[in-house]
Amino acid sequence: METDIVNISLPLKEMARLQPDRPAIIFPREGRTLTFRQLDERSDRLAAGLAGIGITRGTRTALLVPPGPELFALTFALFKAGAVPVFIDPGIGARNMKGCLAEARPEAFIGIPKAHLARRLLGWGRGSLRILVTVHGGRLWGGIPLAEIEASAPEAEFRPADTRRDETAAILFTSGSTGPPKGAVYSHGTFAAQVEALRRVYGIRPGEIDLPTFPLFALFAPALGMTALIPTMDFTRPGSVDPENILGPAREYGATTMFGSPALLGRVGRYGAERGITLPAMKRVISAGAPVPAGVLERFSRLLPPDGEIFTPYGATESLPVSSIGSREILGETSHATAQGRGICVGLPVSGIEVAIIPISDSPLDGWDEALRLQPGEIGEIAVRGPQVTREYFSRPEATRLAKIHAPDGSLWHRMGDSGYLDEQGRIWFCGRKSHRVDTARGRLFTIQVEGVFNSHPEVFRTALVGVGERGGQLPVLCVELEKGVPRGEEERIRQELLRLGSSYPHTAGIATILFHPAFPVDIRHNAKIFREKLAVWAERRLR
Repeated sequence: METDIVNISLPLKEMARLQPDRPAIIFPREGRTLTFRQLDERSDRLAAGLAGIGITRGTRTALLVPPGPELFALTFALFKAGAVPVFIDPGIGARNMKGCLAEARPEAFIGIPKAHLARRLLGWGRGSLRILVTVHGGRLWGGIPLAEIEASAPEAEFRPADTRRDETAAILFTSGSTGPPKGAVYSHGTFAAQVEALRRVYGIRPGEIDLPTFPLFALFAPALGMTALIPTMDFTRPGSVDPENILGPAREYGATTMFGSPALLGRVGRYGAERGITLPAMKRVISAGAPVPAGVLERFSRLLPPDGEIFTPYGATESLPVSSIGSREILGETSHATAQGRGICVGLPVSGIEVAIIPISDSPLDGWDEALRLQPGEIGEIAVRGPQVTREYFSRPEATRLAKIHAPDGSLWHRMGDSGYLDEQGRIWFCGRKSHRVDTARGRLFTIQVEGVFNSHPEVFRTALVGVGERGGQLPVLCVELEKGVPRGEEERIRQELLRLGSSYPHTAGIATILFHPAFPVDIRHNAKIFREKLAVWAERRLR
């Protein structure tokens, strides 16, 4: 019988019992290691210490600490205490950070001195904060030093709070790449379902070594029984990573799993392939955040052993994973269809997730009706339901109403905000963000379907379709970013070749306006998701 008591910190306790002396986290640059026992014991002490100053069950706590031993120990300590950590990507900027904190209304703030300085100067969390904790700093910053809290805590084992499956575990803010950041409310059950889905989909086993290049994914590793190998990098700029800081530790420690954004895989894969570097222990590479170009998959695959593969799960902060597909299927079959403008295949839904394609609309849907389902091959909005789907946004009732559909049986559908379709095999094909569709006088265009055709040009790094003007009469404009090293004098030749390429397909034949852009604006979190809204403004100005 499934229990209603779930606490996402419990897998760490279980791993500390099963493999106490195995490293839970390794920091190669610092030469530091925390075993599963040490991480469990330290998070116990911190949970007790935090409870002693009032951070207890239900306390919303802003956590602004960079990847390191303290981030891991504090996160599990907060989960154990039943507190609610608020995770906000530091790369979203001071203004967005202030808005997120105002929305989340945290009662506690745990941060490094730099975060406390910004809090004081910019008024972050003003009006809601009552408990301040400083990591790696003294009382000068206005908070209780974490070292004092830890030193005064009892050594006894801390009993995790008996949180319920549907009880709020954390608030994770979206990257804000297609609108203001929103706080997705995660329950302990949501986290548990995600951990189980990742374990099942990718066959992850305790004792493996994970190299995560995205901090929140690093937190999954101890819960899965994997050692997290934390690389030296600026986590807010994965596309600028030093490849040696990824490939060196991966080889030295025999990493079996790696998570990286498409931008990071592109940079590291090119470097490794040019130098003949291989990763003989790597079983799986997982990449998400934006579509991964076939060229990036092909190049990075050269670094892997014969049984290694790159997987591209599909999902969002509000629901992950929804589906997954491997590089063998992409390179052997679906990438050819992508180059013909059919969209990007993101694979079959994972076990436990149900997917439906519904008509595209920008309005809320008050209730689920089976008549909403479109037939295979029909493009609409992707909607999903399952145990790893979040139920609401924190303090955003209108955003929740727009994104969620209540079914008669009490379940909840989440509208992904993406356009796509199902093929006859039940696979999902992604066609672009719903908000990025271009409605011309001749019909509707979807970004990924159009860009797939033009991205096949060998001298094109990436393209972005934007619409200029009012919906229904928009001018489709193709923005083009060329591969590095292509001379500016070649732009007119490439323009003519792209026009000929587009004329081969009905949906791209009407695109006659092509603008070359030096470097697309991209999201902070993955450095790969294109800010098409900014490009649309740039294109409109250029065309004037």
